[in-house]
Amino acid sequence: MSIRASFAKEIVALVADLSTHSAVTREAAVARLTVIGDRAIDKLVAVIESAGPASARVAALQALESIASLRALDRTLAVVDDPDPAVAAAAISAARPLLPSARGAAVVDRLTEVALDALRPSDVRLAAIHALTDLTPKTLQPLWNILARDSNTTVRAMAESATARRPRLQTDPLHDVAAAAEGTLPGDPVALARAIGEAGRTLALPLLHRLVERIREREAAEPPARRAEWTNARAAAHLALANRGSRLAVYDLRESLERATAPLPVELLAALSLVGDVSCLEAIAAAYARSAASNRARTDWWRQHLATAFQTIVTRERVTRRHAVMKKILNRWPGVVG
Repeated sequence: MSIRASFAKEIVALVADLSTHSAVTREAAVARLTVIGDRAIDKLVAVIESAGPASARVAALQALESIASLRALDRTLAVVDDPDPAVAAAAISAARPLLPSARGAAVVDRLTEVALDALRPSDVRLAAIHALTDLTPKTLQPLWNILARDSNTTVRAMAESATARRPRLQTDPLHDVAAAAEGTLPGDPVALARAIGEAGRTLALPLLHRLVERIREREAAEPPARRAEWTNARAAAHLALANRGSRLAVYDLRESLERATAPLPVELLAALSLVGDVSCLEAIAAAYARSAASNRARTDWWRQHLATAFQTIVTRERVTRRHAVMKKILNRWPGVVG
């Protein structure tokens, strides 16, 4: 498979995979659609508004959650009223990443309405309450006060537990990530990656960039058995930068591909698709060629993601076959570009 000039057929095929009975196939399709990003939104919205199987609609909402585009927000919030609790809860999760956005007030209002609606299924109300916990304790306190008197025992217990637990919290993700960026890396890279995902939208960009550097140093010093977890944490920092349109660490994305002897985390490739530039194309082509020579299946997810990232950059940067970098790639790997 060569690096293609159009996503249209791939998106159609991936969206069709969302309706399969295989959870593995659905998960792989969600991962690839996430990397494709904004181009896939219209097809994903069509799925969530369809009368298709709930599993397909949930998978489509999971992809929208990862893409986190305001363009799909209104349609996603409408699906919160879906009669299937699993679909409604997935729609709530898909809206959650947009709480800090310019439309955050609309998301808060909608989720608060759901949280307080005693006629809705408990699972849906709990999903809304859980999403709203991203807000500050001061903002949440009035909601907890109301829910602590709710007729639903599960909802009431959750509100009472949250109220009791909040004052005892000693740290927060923003503090943890900022401390790591200043050089005090924690011992648990999995927890760090989770904290980066939660705090990455608000941490200063230079601190996120510094975090990439700190993690890379730690990653290189770790034994192979532990290195992958630190690579995942670094990928989370890259995605946090890329989601905010920052190219501060593009050089590390490029160098990561140049050094790669195995597939890298999907978050790193998602960041590459978002902010990668012309300087990354040769590294992507080389990684793609190495993968092609490794006897992996032609549908290998790593190659799919590399192809998607390559074409996204080519399209965004308006790179033609006459560009010097493209000529070099065509000369060195003639079968890579289709």
